[in-house]
Amino acid sequence: MDSQTAVSTGTASEPSTAGRLKPNSLGVLGILFFVLSAQAPLTGIAGAVPIAVAIGNGAGTPAAYLAAGAVVLLFSVGFVAMGRHVVDAGAFYTYIGKGLGRPAGSGSAGVALFAYCAIQAAMYGLYGATVSGLVEHYTGTHVAWWVWTLVTMVIVQVLGASGIEMGARILAVFVLAEFSILIVFALVTFFSGGGPEGLGFTDSFSPSAALQGAPGVALMFAVASMFGFEATAIYGEEAREPRKTVPRATYVSVAVITGFFAFASWMLVSAHGASRATAEAGKALEGGDATAFVFAPIAAQLGGWVDDVLPILLATSLFAGILAFHNSANRYLFSLGRERLLPHALTRLNSKHSPRNAGVVQSVISVLLVMPFALLGKDPVLTLFSWFSGVAVLAIMLLYFLTSVSVVVFFRRSRADTRPWNTVIAPVLGALGIAGAIWLIVENFTTLIGGDRTTAIWLQLTVPVVLVLGLLVARVTRGGAATDG
Repeated sequence: MDSQTAVSTGTASEPSTAGRLKPNSLGVLGILFFVLSAQAPLTGIAGAVPIAVAIGNGAGTPAAYLAAGAVVLLFSVGFVAMGRHVVDAGAFYTYIGKGLGRPAGSGSAGVALFAYCAIQAAMYGLYGATVSGLVEHYTGTHVAWWVWTLVTMVIVQVLGASGIEMGARILAVFVLAEFSILIVFALVTFFSGGGPEGLGFTDSFSPSAALQGAPGVALMFAVASMFGFEATAIYGEEAREPRKTVPRATYVSVAVITGFFAFASWMLVSAHGASRATAEAGKALEGGDATAFVFAPIAAQLGGWVDDVLPILLATSLFAGILAFHNSANRYLFSLGRERLLPHALTRLNSKHSPRNAGVVQSVISVLLVMPFALLGKDPVLTLFSWFSGVAVLAIMLLYFLTSVSVVVFFRRSRADTRPWNTVIAPVLGALGIAGAIWLIVENFTTLIGGDRTTAIWLQLTVPVVLVLGLLVARVTRGGAATDG
């Protein structure tokens, strides 16, 4: 295969002519905003950092984010190398199919779609609860969380159908708002010399600090915070000069995400004081409001006005993530329809070159995932958000591992790229790091979902079940998720 020629999508027997997503629509910044929106930065900081500090490695939590970033960076090297030869909205499953064959690609397609739909449903749960609380606080009127969730599903469907450029603009506003307040807090804290015990660099980044307590738990939450960066490849068809734009967007995304979480968590630890951070995080968790660990020092540094702004930004952070994952999932459905793994009608585009039918189906899936929790009267945060976010992280990590292995196999077989670091060394190191992360996630899954052992086992089993269902779909349709390289 010519190394300068992208591998087209479609099966070997039928080239894809079903329609193409709008090309030349996104640059590096546009893709970056989609990725950062999927991260939901404020949600990640306010939700994960207090838990990682309280029951992980305490003041050493920032080092866990650096370690997670290093693993993801190693993965990205092979991911980007593959992306130079395969441009497709299906990304993961196409990459895996190229290296490990059609059955593995088909199974991973189901896992990828499951992961994106699950994390979006999880966000809907936390979003509905957050908005319901905000409305009740400001108006005194109680409206059930699922009402706001259903209303938002309609809005997301409309925005998703309005074209990729519109989505990028809206996400840019929300991402800049939440990033700005967190970065301003972190910078003010840093340049003022830190909290009561100073900056405490060695308290957070020394080897002894990184390995204290339960570093595996902290690393697990750090890895979970990286979820969504791989969306850079999903938008390859819509990118300007994808062979340049996607690699740049991928590396910039990993660098920004890693730097942001490490720096912001370090300044939060510093603001509380390294010796007191674990106790303060534990107190916030015991009080039932983990965000207090984050919001209190920001208010102390920037003023009481942020107490009103931060909950609103938390809601917009979740909304941005929901919209980002809606776009990712409907492009997966579009690509699966183009590959004939799902009904071909999913390839129909609207006048804005956005997946029309795939967007509707994705919204219907969201309703089907969310409404049982509403009908059964389940707590949307303790069940819907916690359960689905945990299983989504496990699913996406499995895809990272399979992709890393596929990269090595694909380039050893095709010789399309013979650079050892890009096609062997970095992917193998990344696969080993990801395998370790998967072990940590499985070992600490009850902590990740905040549930009991039985629930954890059932949720973990959904991932291999979905993988098998993907294999069965491929057999029934007599096709594969990607052509063999």
